[in-house]
Amino acid sequence: MKKALVISGGGSKGAFAGGVAEFLMNKKHKEYDMYLGTSTGSLMVSHLALGMINELKELYTNVTQRTIFSNNPFRIRNVHGVKVVSIRHKNTFWNLLNGRKTFGESKNLRKLIRKNVTPSMFQTIRRNNKEVVVTVANITTNEIEYKSILDCSYEDFCDWIWGSCNYVPFMSLLEKNYCQYADGGFGCLVPIREAIERGAKEIDAIILETEVNQINRMPSKNPFSLMLDVFGFMLEHVEKHNITIGKLSAKHNDVKLNLYYTPTVLTTNSLVFDKKLMTKWWEQGYNYAKQKDDPSMNDFRPELIE
Repeated sequence: MKKALVISGGGSKGAFAGGVAEFLMNKKHKEYDMYLGTSTGSLMVSHLALGMINELKELYTNVTQRTIFSNNPFRIRNVHGVKVVSIRHKNTFWNLLNGRKTFGESKNLRKLIRKNVTPSMFQTIRRNNKEVVVTVANITTNEIEYKSILDCSYEDFCDWIWGSCNYVPFMSLLEKNYCQYADGGFGCLVPIREAIERGAKEIDAIILETEVNQINRMPSKNPFSLMLDVFGFMLEHVEKHNITIGKLSAKHNDVKLNLYYTPTVLTTNSLVFDKKLMTKWWEQGYNYAKQKDDPSMNDFRPELIE
């Protein structure tokens, strides 16, 4: 019986998914045949397929804005203890002046992927016949595409991971095979149905949002923050649609589906990468999965973090 681990998109909130995966794989000793990810999930699946939990934790608890962006379009300020995000006009103008198609550039993320997903890891996963799949949005053909490690070269697979993570227009646009690619979350944030299509009969899906809406966004103060809010609104509804379709498909195909949501709102801007918060989210994810596995454990108290 094929088992799959599915990790949704969610930017910096991927740290929470790492904690959940650590509990499932190291403490519950779960083994999977397939690993499917979108956006931040695509960054994690190669390490998880090899059981490299410690290396993944080191990566996710040390990432910063500079690790991701070669040209950061965001200015982040602390106002009364709350992070306020606005546009960095100089950086954005520089990108547009140089004919770029996006406000920011994430070339540093591409370097990070090549450094941490090595050719030897790529070959080992293929030898072990583990299916690692990342989700990308083909803007040119208006389709969602699923890229399996079993069908790609190393260079191509790194490109697909990078493309899956690029939240345009704030990050780079992947141009490949005469097409333009962006964050897979624009069309499929939680690829549960794809796991079922590939033969999974038991799925653990980690969803980096709360099960029910727990927040009202503050009014937008500028066009930049308004764009972020609109994108966030659309992605939340894409996610709900993906989960609904995934549940129906699981029921129709007699698939056991286990859903792991975040129990509380972690952040309202998942493109802000804070090492201290991400370290805390990893531990929260681990403790949440532990509590979900043993409901009698009642000392877990999630807290709102911004």
